Amino acid sequence: MGDLVAEHTSRLQRQEREIKLLQDEIERLRDPQQLNCTSSQLDVLREENSRLKYRLNILKTSLQEEMCQNGKTMLNINQRLQQIFGEAISTAYPDLENPPHAVTPNQQAKFGDYQCNSAMAMSQMMKAKGQKVSPREIAEKIVQSIPNNELIERTEIAGPGFINIHLKRMFVSKLLSNLLVNGVQPPPLEKKKKVIVDFSSPNIAKEMHVGHLRSTIIGDSMCRLFEFLGYEVLRLNHVGDWGTQFGMLIAHLQDKFPNYLSVSPPIGDLQAFYKESKKRFDEDEEFKKRAYQCVVKLQSKEPDFIKGWNLICDVSRNEFQKIYNCLEIRIEERGESYYQDMMTVVVKEFEEKGLVELDEGRKIVFAPGQSIPLTIVKSDGGYTYDTSDLAAIKNRLFDEKADIIIYVTDSGQAMHFQVVFAAAQLIGWYDPKVTRVEHAGFGVVLGEDKKKFKTRSGDTVRLMDLLEEGLKRSMDKLKEKERDKVLTPEELVKAQRAVAFGCIKYADLSHNRINDYVFSFDKMLDDRGNTAAYLLYAFTRIRSIARLANIQEAVLRKAAETTEVLLDHEKEWKLGKCILRFPEILQKITDDLLLHTLCDYLYELATTFTEFYDSCYCVEKDRQTGEVVKVNMWRMLLCEATAAVMAKGFDILGINPVQRM
Repeated sequence: MGDLVAEHTSRLQRQEREIKLLQDEIERLRDPQQLNCTSSQLDVLREENSRLKYRLNILKTSLQEEMCQNGKTMLNINQRLQQIFGEAISTAYPDLENPPHAVTPNQQAKFGDYQCNSAMAMSQMMKAKGQKVSPREIAEKIVQSIPNNELIERTEIAGPGFINIHLKRMFVSKLLSNLLVNGVQPPPLEKKKKVIVDFSSPNIAKEMHVGHLRSTIIGDSMCRLFEFLGYEVLRLNHVGDWGTQFGMLIAHLQDKFPNYLSVSPPIGDLQAFYKESKKRFDEDEEFKKRAYQCVVKLQSKEPDFIKGWNLICDVSRNEFQKIYNCLEIRIEERGESYYQDMMTVVVKEFEEKGLVELDEGRKIVFAPGQSIPLTIVKSDGGYTYDTSDLAAIKNRLFDEKADIIIYVTDSGQAMHFQVVFAAAQLIGWYDPKVTRVEHAGFGVVLGEDKKKFKTRSGDTVRLMDLLEEGLKRSMDKLKEKERDKVLTPEELVKAQRAVAFGCIKYADLSHNRINDYVFSFDKMLDDRGNTAAYLLYAFTRIRSIARLANIQEAVLRKAAETTEVLLDHEKEWKLGKCILRFPEILQKITDDLLLHTLCDYLYELATTFTEFYDSCYCVEKDRQTGEVVKVNMWRMLLCEATAAVMAKGFDILGINPVQRM
């Protein structure tokens, strides 16, 4: 078996190398001016270019088929259809550069399963070159050029040039069997890249508030997505743990707990401690002077001051961790202090490259295309957030060797990151064509009055208070549904936490992160519509079907290997296709980082399952006795496949479903 795997791996690697060589050759042949050739030679080269493109598509097709047939990964049907139609378009129109491979799922079953809409755009491209060809004529030529493949049953041309695609039911059935046997596996990864996600990022000595909720939930879900896909992921918490405010906090610490070096100070409420020190700083000139002296000593790393700083940071960390434990967040702290020693080097590098300008004592950097400069040194010689963020991005690019860096903060910081990224490109730290550096911004959380979410007294809502309120309300909801009468106390608490934290996360993730969203416990705990409450109940119901029919897990596993998944009924076919769209959804959210698409898909999957379950008997029972008289095993397998995909979707969203609810 090992020899077969090694041989298969070696063949795939050879094919991948050949694909790379062919791609390089096509690029070389694309520019005839560099080749210095005559008209007849150019015709020969064009013909060779067409042959190379054809060979390249054949190789890519064979590589994809081999990976799917021999591997355990799920096939991205949309991507595979794009490859097939890409090959057909290259064969039909070899001289057309970069034609679109537009394939989308069909919304209406009567028009087929997928649709290729490339012909209309290609007609416009050819018109721009002086060639008048109707979209329908182009569609006909594309259809004639479709290569033999494992996926397409038949095609039809509709309207002005839409190509409707009907999939082979047997192939879809095999894909479902593969999923049932191997589990929900990620699509094949061309190269294992390193991803850094910078998220959450609260400030030391201040409590986490509802504003940190979105960054924490969205960032964690992005990490889970990339981890599932097989990337190496570093989750970073860029906490605000450095700056002038620590001078006043340490000065206040010295006064309030003079023996803090030998006895750990009992700071219970750090927020109150911060407010006390801030009041003294604003009102007492002598205290303010001493606070500035403390900053200098802290920056000089005097041991007593470093210890005071660490004590304050530890109190905050313990509070943050309580929230991370509730939401099941894993994250590595790497605050602003981590980059302090790197900032001098960063400033020097910008200066040596002649990129620094002086402005009223400040050192600033203007990046191309940006109207606002970065201030890398203040007039008093101190560094800024700009300097810290430049040091951080350099560290992530060069020391961590990240291929993808994502910053998850509110949209108000979009301009800042745009300028930081532009400056990093200006100095030559990264090429955006090679390294993906992106700001994933999000809108603010609003109250039900559509204003910024605040307490009744107008204060910012503490995140821990919000989570505790969620727990209370979810227990009320479970008791309202009388779940406390059927669940054990332990099961009830598990269900309470699953509903409370699942609903809070899902309410955030199910909205387009770019928009503001209204926080409403009533809406998020509603078990109707696109909510976590509805999906969690639906999932529990699906999971219970086999249990209530007394079908053991071992029986289902055996059936997955031996039973064909029949898709004759229209609702079976609709559900089967919906299940297999999961890799397409993952691809889309990897590209645009908009996680609400996954939520919309899970809701569609749940409602499609309900249609199937209402129309197709999975288990048939005697009406008098209620005994099971017949189990339609292929339908039970569709239940299992639905639950498996839903469970993986929940996992990516950071939602923890329970078996009984």
